[in-house]
Amino acid sequence: MAQLAPLRRISSHRGPRRKRAGHSGSTLTTPAERTMIQQIISHTPVYVWALLAFLLYRGYLASRDRDITLQKMAIIPGVMLVLALSGLNGHGALGAGVWGVWAIGVLAGMALIWRMTNGDIAIDRAAGTIHQRGSWMPLAMMMAIFLTKYTVAVASAMHPELPHSLPFALGVTALYGVFNGVFLGRLARYASVWLRPADAVAA
Repeated sequence: MAQLAPLRRISSHRGPRRKRAGHSGSTLTTPAERTMIQQIISHTPVYVWALLAFLLYRGYLASRDRDITLQKMAIIPGVMLVLALSGLNGHGALGAGVWGVWAIGVLAGMALIWRMTNGDIAIDRAAGTIHQRGSWMPLAMMMAIFLTKYTVAVASAMHPELPHSLPFALGVTALYGVFNGVFLGRLARYASVWLRPADAVAA
């Protein structure tokens, strides 16, 4: 999904836009565009749907209370980080500034989730696990970043000029940063409790 090359090939086969009778402007989608959307979905690599299924499964697990190691807790933030970074382009409209915009978004997301995460985190040092309270938030965030990346790929295929648009690049990069920040901030909150001395936790 990092490049979604098939989408770029499809974009070159767009037909001419048509206008409906009685309308002076172009329609939201023309028959040619609807056909292209169908082609985009049918040409989406199988591994993209496999990734979606994996994220749905992990999101379901996160919705239930469970005991989990810090290492396993880091899997999804890591996957989301790779997914977002693969969509950033240091040679696009933002140039090298893309990393600064992304970092600002990360800090904003981390600050937000740090304040929202419940400070009452239970850990079991003997078992090496942390009690993770169930929440649908991780699933929502995973779907948000997945759909953002997929939508960007489709929009870029349909409108090749979009990746060169400064507002488009700014908005997408900031979104990626905030999404990553939420996952990394939540992990950091749990890690901070885990790394705290045992007597401090007990107090």
